[in-house]
Amino acid sequence: MGSSWLCFSLSLLLVLHGTFAQQRYQQQQGECQLNRLNPQEPNVRIQAEAGVTEIFDPNSQQFQCAGVSLIRHVIQSRGMLLPSYLNTPLLAYVERGRGFYGILNSGCPETFQSSQQFQQGERGAGSRFQDRHQRIGQFRQGDIVAFPAGAAHWAYNEGNEELVLVVFEDSSNNANQLDQTSRRFFIAGNPQQGEQQQGQGGGRSLRRQQFQSGNVFSGFEDELLAEAFGVDRETARKLKGQDDQRGHIVNIEQGLRVVRPPFSQEQEEREERQEQGQYGPRMNGIEETICSAKVRQNIDNPARADIYNPQAGRFTTANSLTLPILNFLRLSAARGVLYRNSIMAPHWVTNAHSVIYITRGEARIQIVDHRGQAVLDDRVRQGQVVVVPQNYAVVKHAENEGVEWVEFNTNSNAMINTLSGRTSAIRGLPVDVIANSYQISRDEARRLKFNREETLIFRASGRSRSSERIAAA
Repeated sequence: MGSSWLCFSLSLLLVLHGTFAQQRYQQQQGECQLNRLNPQEPNVRIQAEAGVTEIFDPNSQQFQCAGVSLIRHVIQSRGMLLPSYLNTPLLAYVERGRGFYGILNSGCPETFQSSQQFQQGERGAGSRFQDRHQRIGQFRQGDIVAFPAGAAHWAYNEGNEELVLVVFEDSSNNANQLDQTSRRFFIAGNPQQGEQQQGQGGGRSLRRQQFQSGNVFSGFEDELLAEAFGVDRETARKLKGQDDQRGHIVNIEQGLRVVRPPFSQEQEEREERQEQGQYGPRMNGIEETICSAKVRQNIDNPARADIYNPQAGRFTTANSLTLPILNFLRLSAARGVLYRNSIMAPHWVTNAHSVIYITRGEARIQIVDHRGQAVLDDRVRQGQVVVVPQNYAVVKHAENEGVEWVEFNTNSNAMINTLSGRTSAIRGLPVDVIANSYQISRDEARRLKFNREETLIFRASGRSRSSERIAAA
């Protein structure tokens, strides 16, 4: 009887799992019937004491299609984003500024600790206070930082300028077993005190509410909290932050004093050389645990470009091969730079949706769907975002001032297939196949196949500029 009931229960679970998976697949497929894409800008601002969070509309059809969301934190000098955790993995790109962060995983050792001598020198003789905490990392402009789902984290701006973090959250990730909404759980403060300013397309959604609700302690009774932490009721009450008027980004007037090692330019250069394999073999990820995993990689250094054309620009990736934790998160990122009038070859990403955020300049971007229709043909400028669904063909052409961008991908090793260039699909076809497919001569087919020797980043050609001048005339 017991074994029969167990078999029935397992069968029911498998059926339900298959049903939910099919419903989720069908839902996402329906959401990806896109006829038009548009550059997106933040439409909600949540103001706090020491900064602001800007939210790109999560109800936009293209974000719904990709199952992702994007926010931007602007943190003032000496401002701290309060500790919180999400039901989704996330990637944060440091658009501007520098600071440090912490990632908290229960069970990981407290490896950063202060000596009694240090504390006595700081607080006076006889002091017995000693601090221990999990490790802290530092970041600077151009860094990608990976945060696993459910791992509490915080960030602090130690520079003199604003810290701008562009945060990509993947709610369709396997790590999320809730609905298709990214949910942030604060473990400190009182985010609901933040001021909400809505732009066009306002309205209240669950995604906006995550910055306008209390922290997780606020739902517990004072007595239970006092017992759980071994403190008095007044201290337990303060955990709830109900009297806190600062919002989710708070100002620390005297600066944040935490135990952390000094970080010099020499150490930064040494880390980069280690990552590039100049100090012995590179780690393959087996040596890493969730407590010791490297979570940061700079993708803004031209010397680390994967593809570089001195006349046209560069393209740098961060994937599971260069940052092993991304294999666990099933996400990746890339950084692109196009010089004036240069072009990124028409291409498609075979295994991921891509979210492109322009960090400088302006580019004309065209995106074409499976019907051969242009779902986007627009100029996308700094601060705007566009989503490129999986397998949609896309081409980028830099305007006069050039363009720079960061893109986030929903696969740990996003793969690009090009339509022109030395390694493209057209280059791989026989000349006769090209000639007959496009009804052109063999000479024209050879030129179509061999004219471009670059791989992905193309320099501006006199032919295309001449054509533009003729068309304008």
